[in-house]
Amino acid sequence: MATTDLSAYRPLNIANTDKMIIGIVVSEWNEFATFGMRDGAVDTLLKEGVQKENIVVHHVPGAYELSYGAMQMAKKNYDAVIAIGCVIRGETAHFDYVCSAVAQGIKDVNILTDTPAIFCVLTDDNREQSIARSGGIHGNKGIEAAVTALKMAALRKML
Repeated sequence: MATTDLSAYRPLNIANTDKMIIGIVVSEWNEFATFGMRDGAVDTLLKEGVQKENIVVHHVPGAYELSYGAMQMAKKNYDAVIAIGCVIRGETAHFDYVCSAVAQGIKDVNILTDTPAIFCVLTDDNREQSIARSGGIHGNKGIEAAVTALKMAALRKML
C-alpha cells in the first residue's frame, strides 16, 4: 500500500508543452476510479500548459481493451499516450490474466512505436484501495501519469 500522496509534484517547467498533443485512453469499467484518474490527468496537463484541444480522450469498455486503444492512438501524431484503467482482484484467476495482458500490451506500445505509452492501471485488492489511489487519501495516479507523459514526451523530443 502506498504511504505517500502519489499526486505531489513540483511544476515541471517543460518547454513547449503548449504544442504537445497527448492522448488518453480510459477504461469505462470501474469508472468510479478511472474517471477520477482521467480528470486528474487532464487537469494536470492543462496546468502544465498543454492546450485543451491537444488533449484527446477516448474510452474503451474495459482494461483489456486499453492496449488496442493505446496502440491505435500511438500510431497517430501524439507526443505521448496515457492508458488509464482499474482492475480489482476477484475470486478467480481473471485478475491475473487481465493485469498481465494489459501490462504486456502497454509495454508493447512502448517497444513497437515511437510514442511513449504510460501505464496508469490500478491493480488493487479491493474497491477501497482503488478509491484511495484515484483521488482519495493516496492521491491520484492520473496526476502521476500526466507528469510521466510530459517527461517522456520531452525526452522523446530531445532524443
